[in-house]
Amino acid sequence: MSLELLSSLRAALGPGSKTRESSAFWVPGRIEVLGKHTDYAGGRSLVCAVEQGFVAVAVPRADTTVRVVNVAAGSEVTLALDPALAQPPEPWMRYPATVLRRVARNFPAARRGADLAFLSDLPLASGMSSSSAFMVAVFLAIADINRLSEDEAYRRTIGSPEDLAGYLATIENGQSFGSLTGDRGVGTFGGSEDHTAMLCCRDGELSQYSFCPVRHERQVRCPGDHRFVVAVSGVNAEKTGAAKDAYNRASLAVRAIHDAWRAASGRLDASLAESVDRGGASSVREVIERTPIDGFATQVLLNRFDQFVEESAHIIPAAAEALERRELARFGTLVDRSQDLAERQLCNQVAETVSLARSARDLGAVAASAFGAGFGGSVWALVADDDVPAFAARWEASYRAAFPAASPAFLVTRPGPAAAKIPGSRI
Repeated sequence: MSLELLSSLRAALGPGSKTRESSAFWVPGRIEVLGKHTDYAGGRSLVCAVEQGFVAVAVPRADTTVRVVNVAAGSEVTLALDPALAQPPEPWMRYPATVLRRVARNFPAARRGADLAFLSDLPLASGMSSSSAFMVAVFLAIADINRLSEDEAYRRTIGSPEDLAGYLATIENGQSFGSLTGDRGVGTFGGSEDHTAMLCCRDGELSQYSFCPVRHERQVRCPGDHRFVVAVSGVNAEKTGAAKDAYNRASLAVRAIHDAWRAASGRLDASLAESVDRGGASSVREVIERTPIDGFATQVLLNRFDQFVEESAHIIPAAAEALERRELARFGTLVDRSQDLAERQLCNQVAETVSLARSARDLGAVAASAFGAGFGGSVWALVADDDVPAFAARWEASYRAAFPAASPAFLVTRPGPAAAKIPGSRI
């Protein structure tokens, strides 16, 4: 992290900030290598942080005001640490507002505001979790300034990075976390995969986690002579945009299945994954087949259930093992199966992401898959280092020929480090 970048962020806060000490934070985006819509169902994911992300510099204030400066856009918003804080009109402003309202609600002693400036090289609405990364950056800054780690409620509830990831996910989806009461969130019914990747992943490695609660299962070293090439399709996947309802419907289908199983079995399993583990996939499937559920066709629910079980229980453990053994052909075949399930059964793909995944494989990628919430967003391809520039050029040319009206972006990354306070920065 260059001193020039940190100085430019500090300067964006204005001359009055120069007399106050500052702190700086790095929060990466993430690639969901596998784990399509599995986390909120208690399933597992294989994820990594990326080398692109947010840098934020914060200067404490003496009041409850939080001024957030979007340096790249040249805009800012003035908010407050207030449990009744209203949502501002601009979409990007709603993310910090949601964080501040929840922090103020859960931690009444946290009333010290800040001037905060940020920059990001993550493509927006790309499926790389730019909105979650932004919210994490705001939280880390406000938590540091208010020394939340010393707060009794925080210490009682959040004892590890995995706990923190789980809590930050509830800020976004509006649920409660232990004794920390929920709020309305940003309107999506997602899980904690993104936050876990940002806070818990390790440089150069893929991490396998299961969720509800967050549990670490395995680390897998990414092949050192390969990199991820990411194609951002140009079809936005915004959590507050048009894709929100489609995203939420995939989540609501899981909820409907789980509710039907609990009613039929009399069990109080905490997640669909727990129901499958304890009751058996065939038993849950039988309940779906014989139980009419308002708002969903039976075959839609069966497709959703089968995709979840195969992705979480079978594909991900096998793919992690294949990568660990450097069985790259087998890894590619398993990823192809995950992509096929997303297209045919999860039904969260668009023509652009389908085309990108298929052309990447045709052009020589070890493996390729769409990732994130879907309904737009990005596709990753794992490519040998010595072929990366030529592959990226071929892939882009192929995509532009197929979709001449698209506005794609292409980037290259290795698995990167987790979020952190930048060394040398302090309050």
